[in-house]
Amino acid sequence: MRASSAAASCRLASVVRYLAVMRHAKSAWPAGVTDDHVRPLNARGRRDAPRIADALVELGWTPQMVLSSDSARTQETWARMADRLPETEVVFTRLLYHAGVGTLVRALAQAPNACTQMMVLGHNPGWEDAVAWLTGSSVRMTTANVALMTGEGPTWADALQPRAWTLSTILRPKELP
Repeated sequence: MRASSAAASCRLASVVRYLAVMRHAKSAWPAGVTDDHVRPLNARGRRDAPRIADALVELGWTPQMVLSSDSARTQETWARMADRLPETEVVFTRLLYHAGVGTLVRALAQAPNACTQMMVLGHNPGWEDAVAWLTGSSVRMTTANVALMTGEGPTWADALQPRAWTLSTILRPKELP
């Protein structure tokens, strides 16, 4: 066997990867709360989060793992979705609190490669920027919106390239039945 043939046969096969980029559900500024990190969801946010989870399940976009900001509103968003996605592992990290594209890409690149369906749950403007960087499409991400994307690569690190992802759809609570 020639060396180039051996190297080619040792390469990892490319895998289709699914990424859902979700902005937290609608939050509130209750009286006396001055720290952005501890803001809870408001009534609309508490209503919208489970509806989005139901839509993800209906579309077959069930994440195996969620990487989430550790803010109160992202944790509460996930708590209202979790019973509809019981097989999903979630990791809360301060790293994703108001993270930008670079931080998000670095975090996703560390995801287990066997995991092909991921969700990131966090904040704007970083999430809008990430969708634009990954897909080349400018998308408005209001609260509880989810951008569903597909990409390809043998590893998450390989797949996370600019404009290499296809934007499949945007889920918006206002457009759900």
